[in-house]
Amino acid sequence: MPSMTAVPALDSRPPLPKRPLPHEKTPDRPAPVGGRPHPQRDARVDQEIGPRAVGAIYQTSISAYEVLAVIRDPERASALLKRTALWAVIVRDIMRADAEPYAVGDTWTTSDHLVREGRNPAAFAQAA
Repeated sequence: MPSMTAVPALDSRPPLPKRPLPHEKTPDRPAPVGGRPHPQRDARVDQEIGPRAVGAIYQTSISAYEVLAVIRDPERASALLKRTALWAVIVRDIMRADAEPYAVGDTWTTSDHLVREGRNPAAFAQAA
């Protein structure tokens, strides 16, 4: 015996719109113009790096270190640290005479003490 209810037509409604893939540029959501795309991430990175700039010397409970480079490129930092990272700092242990430079991703904490401030690149004058 056939059913007495009406079967709805499948073509009666328009198809639902498809969601864009993550990071896909769409006309209704244009990419931000100018500036960095993630100001919150930059502020967090600045806070995690702390006052460590090139040339800075800081002391931890383990030893004292000189900052040789600050890497803010996530791809390069991840390759240096061999894990996912947004930044890395290349340091040299100044308490050991045979110390080799290496990359660290430790965040700046209250137990770290700045011994000498780093150089400010803008403060250097061009040689004549």
